[in-house]
Amino acid sequence: MTAPTPAPAGRASGRSRSTSSQVYEKLREMVILYDIKPGERLNEVALAEKLEVSRTPIRDALNLLARDGFLEESGRGYVRRSLNLKETLDLYEAREAIEVECLRLAAQRATPAQLDEVEAFLARSRETPQDCPVLDLVALDEQFHDMLAELSGNSELRRMLDELNARIRFVRWISMEQIGRGKTQAEHAEILAALRGKDLEAAQARMRKHISQRTLQIKEAITAGLARIFLGDQA
Repeated sequence: MTAPTPAPAGRASGRSRSTSSQVYEKLREMVILYDIKPGERLNEVALAEKLEVSRTPIRDALNLLARDGFLEESGRGYVRRSLNLKETLDLYEAREAIEVECLRLAAQRATPAQLDEVEAFLARSRETPQDCPVLDLVALDEQFHDMLAELSGNSELRRMLDELNARIRFVRWISMEQIGRGKTQAEHAEILAALRGKDLEAAQARMRKHISQRTLQIKEAITAGLARIFLGDQA
């Protein structure tokens, strides 16, 4: 019997990277949405069985999620970090600093065509039904801010904003349920109008107000979020 031809090393390595990436993305989604509860220990064996993979990509993903701020070490493993008020306020404060700086650079670097693209996106997003899944609305909200960060031309600021948004996505989800999206859309339009009008001071002031208003709602969002996590449909 002829022995099977081994797969080329590059192809095998590519499959390994693909599996690791898929495992990381799946676990990242689970911790972002608190499918893994605050303080819950992550069991490599159980996760490997659930995702039908070996323990190696699980271990690699957990290490990355700890680096990204979602998990913390406990003994010889990891637990999901708590939904913490001070930490969340810190994240929003950092987000404000990054977004205000992105606007400063965007005012210098954005082209009329790029601003037209953001305007068109806002027009399309306003057509999204209000009864669509809240996470879809949050994604649209994040996309607007990501587009402004892209206008800055600074990939590192955009990367930092993406990481911050992932860590506050659950809170934004709960907030969106509580306040709806109409006010958010209006504020987005005001920020863009000021940027298009070359009024950087007004654009930055509106961005600060936009984020600080959400900051005032964080305590309520965390309380509601914890009820959702631990009580589910009973909350």
